[in-house]
Amino acid sequence: MRVLVVEDEPRVLSFLDRGLSEAAFAVDSACRGDEALELALVHPYDAIVLDLMLPGKTGLEVVREFRDAGRSTPILILTARDQLEDRVRGLDSGADDYLVKPFAFAELLARLRCLLRRGTAIASAIQIADLHIDLLTRRVSRAGNRIDLTPKEYALLEFLARHRGQVVTRTMIAEHVWDMNFDSFTNVIDVYIRYLRRKVDQDYENKLIHTRRGVGYVLSEDP
Repeated sequence: MRVLVVEDEPRVLSFLDRGLSEAAFAVDSACRGDEALELALVHPYDAIVLDLMLPGKTGLEVVREFRDAGRSTPILILTARDQLEDRVRGLDSGADDYLVKPFAFAELLARLRCLLRRGTAIASAIQIADLHIDLLTRRVSRAGNRIDLTPKEYALLEFLARHRGQVVTRTMIAEHVWDMNFDSFTNVIDVYIRYLRRKVDQDYENKLIHTRRGVGYVLSEDP
């Protein structure tokens, strides 16, 4: 899942970038409100984590203009402003959630996952044939056997699983699993698909990861 983090404090931004990356998110970042709005309107983010006190445009201005443009991406406000009127103003402007600094990173992750589950049929886990993916703990197993994945391998598998039975193109994968620095002319996606096949399919007769030549990939229990 791809997230935009907007924060003008370098240490906080670095902390969020590192923590979310370790949690298998692809992270883009911005430290100005105007830059954040431009990125949010161009890239298909799955969620946005947004500070309120920003140069260029305030967080509230970003939220209002983003919503006025008809965009529905979930927005989590992360700010030191802890007064009731600040919370009300933030939520009324179009934000989906509001978390006050200082915060526990585990709570931030939980709130993000909650936002990402809204409006979908996916609860806390995905089951495809004998493949089980726990979205909360990021534990993956097949036929009861644990599969150890790197954060990027997990992110790719989760994206395929959220679109089970659907062919996803390399462009779709690049937009949601990698950040804006990804070089689309490399074969990195194909390499990671091979990594996943080795761990998920190699030891099992029923293959789940399929290639649609010239189009993309599909995760399905049907050949």
